[in-house]
Amino acid sequence: MTDLLRQEIATSATTMVVKVGTRVLTQPDGRLDPGQIGRLAEQIHRVMGMGRRVVLVSSGAVGAGMGRLEMSRRPTDLARLQAVAAIGQSALIEAYESAMRPHGRHVAQILLTAEDLDQRTRYLNARNTILTLLEFGALPIINENDTVSVDELQTTFGDNDRLAAMVTNLIRAPLLVLLSDVEGLFDGEPHAPGAKPIATVTRLDDTVLGLVRDRSGELSRGGMASKLEAARLVTGGGENAIIAGGRTPDVLTRIVAGEPVGTLLVAQGQTVAARKRWIGFTVQPRGHLIVDAGARRAVEQAGKSLLPIGVVNVVGQFDKGDVVALRDADRVEFARGLTNYSAANIARIKGLRTDQIAGALGHHPYDEIIHRDNMVVTR
Repeated sequence: MTDLLRQEIATSATTMVVKVGTRVLTQPDGRLDPGQIGRLAEQIHRVMGMGRRVVLVSSGAVGAGMGRLEMSRRPTDLARLQAVAAIGQSALIEAYESAMRPHGRHVAQILLTAEDLDQRTRYLNARNTILTLLEFGALPIINENDTVSVDELQTTFGDNDRLAAMVTNLIRAPLLVLLSDVEGLFDGEPHAPGAKPIATVTRLDDTVLGLVRDRSGELSRGGMASKLEAARLVTGGGENAIIAGGRTPDVLTRIVAGEPVGTLLVAQGQTVAARKRWIGFTVQPRGHLIVDAGARRAVEQAGKSLLPIGVVNVVGQFDKGDVVALRDADRVEFARGLTNYSAANIARIKGLRTDQIAGALGHHPYDEIIHRDNMVVTR
């Protein structure tokens, strides 16, 4: 059954997003590994030669900059990190250009920030640009815009895993491939004796998340936790993800052939519409609502809208039309949606029946705080 599932996913993945991590692209001293980039380029060329479209999300700018500046340790202050990334970014794209040119392939650099994908118009512009590049037969190479972005360089969430998931949802690619320095998810510490790789994950629950054994590093800011979170964003949108070893020989061509490489994380339910992917898996919420157990059941299990009577508390400042998260009494997020009311007005009507809204606000524009059509369950 697993082999058939792999074959089916491989066949349907006519467009795929490939994310490659820093440790895959660099040597131990932090310098770019030209041989590894050449091998990756050869595989991408072969995959594109099969009629498939590929988008590459590549880390490595900071590592490349460290190599060019002959630095032995990753800087810790933001200004130096951004400067090193700026130097390294040109080296990184130059390496890809040199590796793809002999195959007759064009590469295109795209630098994004979270704000580019938060704003709906800029989100659609990014989508149209990427899809047009794919029509030209080019290889879009996407990276976080490290010279102006703060989160990617300062937090441990990233290493571009989340960006790759957002790009996958942006262009509705059927498959995200996360290439790492480990060959997938293991049932324990990957390098420990007796640890076994997990071939397929059908549900990303707490049991799976509990298997994560991350380690800190000097070059990369990501880890298995961020890869599983990226996979959650993609599988929640109805697509599939594979975590595999970036230095495994012919890893990409073996994946598109349906071979059992790495860990396959299977789509959760049906494909989610593009607009709902933006709401549920891309935009950063401006605040959140604490709701009672009945409201969570109504939203999560019965597919209902969120009414004022189910809201217990309001956190954050936001306006009508902003994306907000829904959390239960234990502060566990389970949904996101576009709010019909501002935070101030929700604070005035929370806990009320719909026929009491006009009395509290002086008018009654909506029955629902968030309509079901503008909501996505995220767990």
